[in-house]
Amino acid sequence: MAIKSLYADNKTDIQATQLSKNGPTGALPLTDELLRKSPSGNLFGMTVNAGMGWDPTKLANGDVMLISTQGGIKTDKRTVAVGLHNGHFELSDLMTEAADAVAELGFVPHAAFVTDPCDGRSQGTIGMFDSLPYRNDAAIVMRRLIRSLPTRKATIGVAGCDKGLPAMMMALASMHNEPTVLIPGGATLKSNDGEDLGTVQTIGVRYANDEISLDYAASVGCKACASPGGGCQFFGTAGTSQVVGEGLGLAITHSALAPSGQQVWHDMARMSAKAVMGLAERGITTKDILTDKAIENAMVLHAAFGGSTNLLLHIPAIAFAAGCKSPSVADWSRINKEVPRLVSVLPIGPVNYPTVYAYMAGGVPEVMLHLRRLGLLHEDVMTVTGSTLGENLDWWEQSERRQICRAHLEKSEGVSPDEVIFTPEEAKKRGIGSTVTFPTGNIAPEGAVVKSTAIDPSVIDDDHVFRHTAKVKVFTSEKAAIAALKEVGKVVAGDILIVMGGGPKGTGMEETYQLTSALKHLPFGKHVSLITDARFSGVSTGACFGHVGPEALAGGPLGKLQDGDIVEIIVDTVNLEGSLNFIGREGEKVSYEEGAKILAERPMRTDIHEDDDLPDDTRLWAALQDVSGGTWKGNVYNVDRIIEVLEAGKKALAEK
Repeated sequence: MAIKSLYADNKTDIQATQLSKNGPTGALPLTDELLRKSPSGNLFGMTVNAGMGWDPTKLANGDVMLISTQGGIKTDKRTVAVGLHNGHFELSDLMTEAADAVAELGFVPHAAFVTDPCDGRSQGTIGMFDSLPYRNDAAIVMRRLIRSLPTRKATIGVAGCDKGLPAMMMALASMHNEPTVLIPGGATLKSNDGEDLGTVQTIGVRYANDEISLDYAASVGCKACASPGGGCQFFGTAGTSQVVGEGLGLAITHSALAPSGQQVWHDMARMSAKAVMGLAERGITTKDILTDKAIENAMVLHAAFGGSTNLLLHIPAIAFAAGCKSPSVADWSRINKEVPRLVSVLPIGPVNYPTVYAYMAGGVPEVMLHLRRLGLLHEDVMTVTGSTLGENLDWWEQSERRQICRAHLEKSEGVSPDEVIFTPEEAKKRGIGSTVTFPTGNIAPEGAVVKSTAIDPSVIDDDHVFRHTAKVKVFTSEKAAIAALKEVGKVVAGDILIVMGGGPKGTGMEETYQLTSALKHLPFGKHVSLITDARFSGVSTGACFGHVGPEALAGGPLGKLQDGDIVEIIVDTVNLEGSLNFIGREGEKVSYEEGAKILAERPMRTDIHEDDDLPDDTRLWAALQDVSGGTWKGNVYNVDRIIEVLEAGKKALAEK
């Protein structure tokens, strides 16, 4: 378009443009002491706040930082620009509620934004290469923005989805000496006439395998979101992160998974703002709330809800930011062996209720009532309500709110709250297994993870052990594996798929939900196992083993497997123990030890490499998190360790 055509239809009267106006009326609430002793930045902040329309007489009352991951543009009447996902599209409403509450208490709210990507939108695309690395970047920017308001009395974080929410918790956890609160973004309402947001992501592979028609795919693909805001209806990484935030004591009681756009959702934001200002008044800070005991409580909640395996990356990162002990694989394994799974929601059921049902059945505090009876919680921890966890649960158990919520679920949906949140006795009676198993073996010497409770019961033996031994089909990228799944007959029942090159060095540790969701919704999928150094979406199910360490591109034995190798998988779904082992080739069975030796002596495959489209930003992230402990330390940036390695490298180069 030529420059003259850009302006051809512009009728603005440029001569009517004002170049100066009178400033705001009134005066700043300055004192002799403020003028003599305050930094110029504090005084300038008052000036620009008055310029933005705040009552100048109230500018000395105290500042509060509000930061969110909101995205998109909407007005009361229309969607102006869509966000990257519905999980951040309505967060401006929660920010408004919290800001109004802060102002009503006499303080000055300041708002800043660091939006977030959508893991659903980027599945199977190069956008996924930025997903996990984004978390670290966002946490850094959030911390920088928070610190850029040095006069703050407290910080309020508002987030709702897979990466923005963990990033926000990492940022808040770093604010050790000040009060902070997390406002979870809630959950999208279920669609009465469509599929959930997890199932709908499989329309491509189902159509390719003649499972659905084109018309059905087009129709159902339009109907999955019944509200424009909130995290997905299933209990994936977004929902799990909200539960973990409340489990940490960083979000107020009964705030996780609130139905987006509803009055209870709005109220939660106002109450959260009041809570954090109460902490400020009492001198209770983040380090008083985020302790080793709080981290363990969050891990217990993760197990009881049957949460996303992505939190194995995020909880250690939050603990690191808080200065707490980072949980080890042994800690995760111990807790998952001790804690029963009590919640029946999408995607692992046993009945696939949407997550807002779990909220209305009592949510996190209801599950905690059962866990406290089993002695699995640290009740003496402080929370952002200003009360201990034990005091919160005492209130919840007798509260009118609890009675109303649970009764409303049964009356409005015809679902008993006790069918959504089970007692431990009922869960045991129904044979509901604990959440996660951490197999090791000669192809996963550092460990791997499987959501063992999500393996289809029909492929588990009568002794509750899943066994699968078969020749492997090796794929050096997720792209190649999904192409094979769409080619009828390429992957069949009984196969073990090896997908390598998906770890931090290869793809930024991409999610492989394309694969796991396809296997769930294809008729033969439950008879196929998947082993990968990539990670999974929180909605993933099946015999899918991820986080295999070391990753292939770091020299891990996974990267030495070949088509036709025989792999043995064993998972005890009751005792939560398992193994992944190479045991030779057809007619040449070997012991685990012999298999390890064979793999050690094999050269690395020459056809695996970092993805051609891997951004330099992600390559840098991969290098920094690698020297900081890697995946099983939460993919964090350990600055002291990074500096140590850099200094050693500089010295080595200088001595050459």
